[in-house]
Amino acid sequence: MKKTKKLLLVFCLILVLTGIFCVTAYADPTGDVAGAIEGTWKDASAQIKTVVNKVVFPAIDLILAVFFFAKLGMAYFDYRKHGQFEWAAPAILFATLVFMLTAPLYIWSILGM
Repeated sequence: MKKTKKLLLVFCLILVLTGIFCVTAYADPTGDVAGAIEGTWKDASAQIKTVVNKVVFPAIDLILAVFFFAKLGMAYFDYRKHGQFEWAAPAILFATLVFMLTAPLYIWSILGM
């Protein structure tokens, strides 16, 4: 019974907070919804581009670099153990890392921003 009350309280709290923080979006008085969306996108696209360039791409690059060097180390130890170096996984990770490092130079022209 106590668990049900807690769950009901959390649900009511979420419902109240949703009602408080929801903002109704109105289009222009002429009813031009597409124009309102385009205007919002024009304002937000520069911020989105900045966040993606400064946060998303570096985070992906860091993850790929860690995976690349870890896979390279594992391939080296496999080489020492078995005498055969496996190039496929490190090569794929390296190509992906290079692709992601250079992506901010051309991705925005492809997307038209």
